[in-house]
Amino acid sequence: MRFRDAPTAEVSVLLADCSPERAWELVTDVELPTRVTGELTGVEWLTDVAEVAVGARFRGHNASESLGEWSAECEIVEVEPGRRWVWTAGLPQTGPWTTWAFEVDPGPKGTTVRQWARLGPGRSRLNEFIDAKPEAEGFIIARRLDAWRTGMQANLDWIAAHHAD
Repeated sequence: MRFRDAPTAEVSVLLADCSPERAWELVTDVELPTRVTGELTGVEWLTDVAEVAVGARFRGHNASESLGEWSAECEIVEVEPGRRWVWTAGLPQTGPWTTWAFEVDPGPKGTTVRQWARLGPGRSRLNEFIDAKPEAEGFIIARRLDAWRTGMQANLDWIAAHHAD
């Protein structure tokens, strides 16, 4: 696994008794990940538009044992209302460190909620670890993607537990 290949992590859950509208309401709360155990510790809006809309920006504050603490500017780059929203994270001068998304898919057996994230193409703190140990690139990336999957699964578990609220 190589950084240049833009590795991706994804999780999904089928909610048999959740309307697509309720799922959309939950996944468009940018503070959702702060409600579970994960890296995101806080969010602040950077634009007058404080909702999921193309061009809206927010800053995410993060912390992890392996990477320490950092903040990332995020910009919402795609919105298909009721269905999908995509944002990039990084610093404006570096290009996106990552791209993230939530998707909502209604179906005959319920609503599927999906979250995914992709590394790159911009360089981040992760690249410093790869540069220091290029022979371990695959391991470093696999470990990062595993951490993402754990956090994304926690997000979807929270949605599954709270969608009836």
